[in-house]
Amino acid sequence: MSLAADTSPMRGLGRIGCLGWRLAGAALILGAAVLGGICIGETRIPPGTVLAVLANRLFDAGFPVAPIDDGIVWAYRLTRALVAAGCGAGLAVCGVILQALLRNPLADPYLLGISAGASTGAVLVAVAGIGAGAVSMSLGAFAGAVAAFAIVAALARAAGGGVGTRGAGLIILSGIAGSQLFNALTSFLIARSANAEQARGILFWLMGNLSGVRWPDVALALPAAVLIVVVALWHTRALDAFTFGADSAAALGVPVRRVQALLILATALATAALVSITGSIGFVGLVVPHAARLLAGPRHGTMMPLAALIGAVFLIAADVLSRIVVPGQVLPIGVVTALVGAPAFALILVRGRAAG
Repeated sequence: MSLAADTSPMRGLGRIGCLGWRLAGAALILGAAVLGGICIGETRIPPGTVLAVLANRLFDAGFPVAPIDDGIVWAYRLTRALVAAGCGAGLAVCGVILQALLRNPLADPYLLGISAGASTGAVLVAVAGIGAGAVSMSLGAFAGAVAAFAIVAALARAAGGGVGTRGAGLIILSGIAGSQLFNALTSFLIARSANAEQARGILFWLMGNLSGVRWPDVALALPAAVLIVVVALWHTRALDAFTFGADSAAALGVPVRRVQALLILATALATAALVSITGSIGFVGLVVPHAARLLAGPRHGTMMPLAALIGAVFLIAADVLSRIVVPGQVLPIGVVTALVGAPAFALILVRGRAAG
């Protein structure tokens, strides 16, 4: 008895120490990814110069740095890397949540029609001139994403969506219907009102674009990502229960309707905020949860933080590739994520079938 009492505090300290090492390792990996995202590009910038710029900006260190290097690092590449990290982590966690709630391995953040609604909102501002110049394209995209989710939720509710497998299926079907509707509206607006230059710009945005992100976008992307990660970690036990179905979760004492509504609403708002900044970036919320599940197992307490880390690093790496694959041209980041994500998802499917 005394031996057990003596060792239990040590065991608790060991768990805390292990958690500390994991957090430190994750911070080191994420910091290295952000540093790589800043250094690598058409113009290579040494890590020492990057650190000098950051020290000057954050602590007024006074290191001698060329003005052009200072502008590239602080105003261009750092903002891209931070937004990419926030969007990657947020979309990955949203994918984990939806795959658990809907019990569908193909669920991703865009399943709820959010991406299509954001596209319509952005096109209304950029092409149709809604807001008369007082509304930015990002704000229009956010409004369109929220409107699309509201329509999808109302459709699922009108069709009798509730808890259980039937409710999840109705949400998926409603999302597909909403996506088709808003995609058709987007295509109609572009064909009806856009000139060639506007159509090219909208097409570039629809495929995912980080070229225009600045510090106000960082101030939106990072809080949105942190919020959805915190909400997801707070509900990891409920998500574990939902893996066995809504009825099993209710039997384990989970307030099913409240948790479902909260998590789906949080996922929708986080996705709307992120999509309004970057446009549609596919495969992050679909592939990354499967990769994290293969590495960490099905328990959401360990799998969720890993998914956020993988998503952040993956999107930073995709952004770097989008800038260096074609010399003198920046590709839409959604093209890179699709080229990498589609084969990765096929590999995951094959490995899952072989393991089964």
